[in-house]
Amino acid sequence: MATVEIYTDGSARGNPGPGGYGAILKYGKHEKELSQGYRRTTNNRMELLAVIVALESLTREGLDVDVYSDSKYVVEAVNQKWVFGWQKKNFKGKKNPDLWKRFLKVYPKHHVKFIWIKGHNEHPYNERCDVLATTAADGRGLLIDEAFESGAAAGEGLL
Repeated sequence: MATVEIYTDGSARGNPGPGGYGAILKYGKHEKELSQGYRRTTNNRMELLAVIVALESLTREGLDVDVYSDSKYVVEAVNQKWVFGWQKKNFKGKKNPDLWKRFLKVYPKHHVKFIWIKGHNEHPYNERCDVLATTAADGRGLLIDEAFESGAAAGEGLL
């Protein structure tokens, strides 16, 4: 079985500000693009949400998945296993606990490898994800990032 390749990027205008994510899923000859914008959020939230939404969109479990991201925040949190320590402490004092908990529900369903790639380095899929994310952030009909706007994303223990 072939490996699913996922490319992701997140964007926020003002950080915090309007934001969006972009993701491309590649499986053999097949490609699918995902994106969405939010009226007020952060870049790190969008970077992480791109990974989550892409993993959640996979219709079968147990797949080999390579996630390519230019977010050291996301890649190192997983590769250095920090997120699992945060989980043991119920994310006390950590930002974005709502998204990390959501990530940890989908992550074990697959065999996921995270690969960091340098952003804005002419990598065609990373550049396309950047366009998807920024276009979503600049678009109309932006969704509300309820956890961020309520303060729960700041690690205040509201979730």
